[in-house]
Amino acid sequence: MNSQGHNEQRVVWTVVPTDIGPLLLAATREGLVNVVFHATDPVRDKALDRLGSRLGGEPVEAPDSPLLAEAIRQLRAYFAGERQDFELALDWSLISGFNRQVLRELASGVPFGSVVGYGDLAGRVGQPGGAQAVGVAMGSNPLPVVVPCHRVVESDGGIGGFGGGLETKRKLLALEGVLPEPLF
Repeated sequence: MNSQGHNEQRVVWTVVPTDIGPLLLAATREGLVNVVFHATDPVRDKALDRLGSRLGGEPVEAPDSPLLAEAIRQLRAYFAGERQDFELALDWSLISGFNRQVLRELASGVPFGSVVGYGDLAGRVGQPGGAQAVGVAMGSNPLPVVVPCHRVVESDGGIGGFGGGLETKRKLLALEGVLPEPLF
């Protein structure tokens, strides 16, 4: 409860425009809990329903929330080319086990402007031969962009898959200088 005796909202959210389309950002008191690509109304509504059922309670739209303000500021700076690392409190409650282990390694061990292969990332978490499992972890990443699953590529040089779509992955990798900017 807050000082007025009211229950505080558990999940707050907003949609922010970015160079890769609208992103839904959701946060709890623990930190940023979800980033969703292509946050059109139907995508947003589905994501909010899922968040409500997973975390309990009804997510509340709060674009001015202090819980979201820093995430918004850092994402804007990232897309403007002014920030390379995110320094945000993250709420990892939407992911567990191997997937959480892989995503934490990705967040801490694959810096801006670099990429890692699925198999290499599997080896880093003690699961050599676990490239497919790493692919599953990337697909279940609740915090894309901030936890940079776009930096995971195929060992043969292919770009690999991406929940936000391959064009979005290409744009993020171009922003980080890994790929050339598309001509059109």
